[in-house]
Amino acid sequence: MADTTPRIAIIHALQDSQVPTWTAFRNGWPEAKIFNLMDDSLPRDLLVDGMEPLKERFLRLGRYAADSHAGSHRTDAILFSCSAFGPALQAVQAALPIPVLRPNEAAFEEALQAGQRIGLMTSFGPAIPPLKAEMKEMARAQGRNPEIVTAVAEGALEALQAGRPEEHDRIAAETASRLPALDVLVLGQFSLARAATGIKARTGLHVITTPDSAVRKLRRVLNS
Repeated sequence: MADTTPRIAIIHALQDSQVPTWTAFRNGWPEAKIFNLMDDSLPRDLLVDGMEPLKERFLRLGRYAADSHAGSHRTDAILFSCSAFGPALQAVQAALPIPVLRPNEAAFEEALQAGQRIGLMTSFGPAIPPLKAEMKEMARAQGRNPEIVTAVAEGALEALQAGRPEEHDRIAAETASRLPALDVLVLGQFSLARAATGIKARTGLHVITTPDSAVRKLRRVLNS
């Protein structure tokens, strides 16, 4: 009998995005077969070279992931966990015949349904402009005009990468506590998902995490 279990490639640009992704699949879709690709030079190269030179690299990563297979079972879908590369990810979506999910796509869809005042928080400052533009574009397509409040948890990512996860979570919660009243807060990086519980406890906000939203959407798409 042929194996019909979905096989999903996950492409990462930060090592810190891996565990939140694996946790989201373990909690939300443990049956899915996932495998991982990593290029952690991408954030640095984005800061130095900008987006345009990275598009072809993302296309190569996407094509490699799509062509990976075990026996006769090829990749069914691709999930990117790297939030700051929207235009490059859209190019991959347009080029491949299988479902390709951008990291914030599902979270933004959920946030737009949750209310008018939406918070968007990251710990990597350059991710904010493309993510805000992506959410606005999605909102316009739905005939919506939400108020989007952004924040950067300065120093949180550096603390996480230095092996101080508790400091990362504290900085994230403190940053969220300074936000104005919101209907929903999107944690716009996979690596921020670990701070969601502390943020909820400190602020009482409705918090949406990107990996959990992505797993929910992938499961709907591949099971439909």
